[in-house]
Amino acid sequence: MSELTAMPVAVPPVDKFREFLLTKGMRLTPEREAIVDAVYASHEHFDADVWVEKLERRKGGPRASRSTVYRTLSLLEEAGLIRKVARSNDREVYEHDYGYPQHDHLICKKCGDMIEFPNELIAEALELVAAEHGFRMSGHRLEVEGICANCSRPPQRLHRKLDMI
Repeated sequence: MSELTAMPVAVPPVDKFREFLLTKGMRLTPEREAIVDAVYASHEHFDADVWVEKLERRKGGPRASRSTVYRTLSLLEEAGLIRKVARSNDREVYEHDYGYPQHDHLICKKCGDMIEFPNELIAEALELVAAEHGFRMSGHRLEVEGICANCSRPPQRLHRKLDMI
């Protein structure tokens, strides 16, 4: 995965989530806050089970049950803080959406690696297509599936002495 640089944001993710929850008549519990902090600790793609395991075993802070993790991830997605990215092994994988530039993905169908890349030409082409159809675009998501450079390499094998004759 290539590293995208986080953009400066006026409101930290946990505060943005708190604001969103208030609009729904909900509050930011210590468990939800722990999930937001964990998710935004690094820019990694992740699936819900990763956080379920980490937060169920957590010591010295609020622990979160499987259902709390899944509900919170759903709320974070609804709030526009994270989004789902398809993965070749049929797991739902999430990434940060808030605080990172618009980008797209190349997804290896063999190993599951994801390469993130921003590309203005793609964004401009989509704007043109949308305009041709009288469509007001609010964003886009492009996921290109294929085989990465590592998986495309021919297998390395040792030559036996008989092969060299």
